[in-house]
Amino acid sequence: MSTPILSVQNLTKRFGPEAPPVVHEVSFEVEDGEIFSILGPSGCGKTTTLRCVAGFEEASAGTIAVRDQTLSGPGVHVSPDARDVGIVFQNYALFPHLTVRENVAFGLDGASEAARSARAQEVLEMVGLDGFEDRRPQHLSGGQQQRVALARTLAPEPDLILLDEPFSNLDALLRQETRQEVRELLKNKGMSAVFVTHNQEEALSFADRLAVMRGGQLDQIGTPEEVYYHPRTLFVAQFLGRTNLLLSQAAGTEADTPLGRVGLNEAAEGTVLVSMRPEHLALEAPEASDGTVGTVVGRAFKGHDITYRVCCGGSEYLVHTDNRRFYEPGDTVAVRPLEPAVVLESRSTPAEVPSGATPEPEP
Repeated sequence: MSTPILSVQNLTKRFGPEAPPVVHEVSFEVEDGEIFSILGPSGCGKTTTLRCVAGFEEASAGTIAVRDQTLSGPGVHVSPDARDVGIVFQNYALFPHLTVRENVAFGLDGASEAARSARAQEVLEMVGLDGFEDRRPQHLSGGQQQRVALARTLAPEPDLILLDEPFSNLDALLRQETRQEVRELLKNKGMSAVFVTHNQEEALSFADRLAVMRGGQLDQIGTPEEVYYHPRTLFVAQFLGRTNLLLSQAAGTEADTPLGRVGLNEAAEGTVLVSMRPEHLALEAPEASDGTVGTVVGRAFKGHDITYRVCCGGSEYLVHTDNRRFYEPGDTVAVRPLEPAVVLESRSTPAEVPSGATPEPEP
């Protein structure tokens, strides 16, 4: 196997000798050309992890290496300007008194003015901002400023790009468009990136792989599909979107649940907590189904699909259907699982978790 472009091993960061770790024994690797996301709620340690990789914070323990060069480790701390790592900040950090071209050329040390200007022009064309060279940042839209910040980071051709919540200052539509443009640019150029966000949709749609972070530690690493459909812990199941939790009695690859007997994604025994995404349940007519009978108590029409809240045995469950299935509150329906349930790790303390739909995750 090739050497990963970034290797973080057992990274720990404390802001004081007696302080609890903000980041605790975090390990992950990023391959060449890969977009890797660290996803988690505010205060979980994801930005501190990014700042340690960038060199703005000195790690308390562990190692950080880019290709085969150790940047942080026992007795080693390479300064940020010597790391060949670019970073795009949340607030873009553009110089208001400089033009777009001057902002992009700012970090190109050791070259003639003509060479710096030519490289700035080349990168501005790359990000679709040719024609904006002589404007100042305050005369650009939020999305254009974000692209200037990206161009400034790309200009020195760093080995690795770090993105710290780069889309959070944009409105919803512009955020989606800019995110798609930046991803296409990175993939077309074969560039590697670490992307930090608290936004689940951004992480799922932007990253090749993602790590879910909680309390300074990584709960799970995998592709977006793996982490969403096969969460390891209760936290991951809840943080990556709405889910239904069912306290169940497992026997091998099946379990008795409040929604009947279901298959499991892995063998288990005894009392377990399982997760079922709303799109993995179906609503059917009771007389034509062997599903669990319940009553529709709520409906949210979203155009392309509909989310129903269904009460079965005193607990509410969420079911996503296509927009051609219409039920009204008060209708009697049968809920039938379509996919195996996902067994969550025992440290999720299943005895303390009631069956039913989870609350809305952080946006």
